[in-house]
Amino acid sequence: MGDTILETDGLTKEFRGFVAVSDVALRVKRGSIHGLIGPNGAGKTTCFNLLTKFLQPSRGTIRYEGRDITRMKPAEVARLGLVRSFQISAVFPHLTVLENVRLALQRERGGSFDFWRSEKLLRRYDDRAMALLEDVGLTGYASHAAGELPYGRKRALEIATTIALDPKMMLLDEPTAGMTHEDVSRIVALVRRVAKGRTVLLVEHNLTVVSGLCDTITVLTRGRVLTEGDYASVSRNPDVQAAYLGTDPGISGHVAHA
Repeated sequence: MGDTILETDGLTKEFRGFVAVSDVALRVKRGSIHGLIGPNGAGKTTCFNLLTKFLQPSRGTIRYEGRDITRMKPAEVARLGLVRSFQISAVFPHLTVLENVRLALQRERGGSFDFWRSEKLLRRYDDRAMALLEDVGLTGYASHAAGELPYGRKRALEIATTIALDPKMMLLDEPTAGMTHEDVSRIVALVRRVAKGRTVLLVEHNLTVVSGLCDTITVLTRGRVLTEGDYASVSRNPDVQAAYLGTDPGISGHVAHA
């Protein structure tokens, strides 16, 4: 098992003859922040759904902590500590921010969420929930309904509820998508902070986001691994520049200014 926490071999997904992911070999180092990037249509989301078990591969294997998880269900891999950001979060928009995190913390009791328990009993989670909210910059929003949060703050809540599950590895699907520049900066700093002591794999389209965040970047195009390395080597790669600039002219600013 060594330093590798998640790995794939020959990972392939076909949809009625269309090959969305083809023969992907991925190695994620324990304790790292690993970016999975590529232009639109590169297969990032499909690959991510395969890793988190929301899709079953047509071929290939997925191993986590040395264990074959290829045919497991999402809930089974989540219990192993491989947690995707949306699996708990944003489910209870009418509850407060504090209550959302408090519910996620209840996992230690087993598979039951104690909606019917007394408020006094549930409040034993308050200190830990508030500490998590402080970590993600949401202390001032504790009493707000989750559904009323601004978009960037809502994504911070998603990360807080994911951390509440005490994952060994967090998988974040485009955590900065649709955000303002200010929110992007805040979420990048947050991911860097909460990654300490954990492994993070994030799918991202924006090279600016991954430039100062990821230790290793895997670039996908047309469902295949184009190249892998740190940001400096990846951004200078002519094939990467062609893949981005050739399919999405708007990304040029990200390559140039990252």
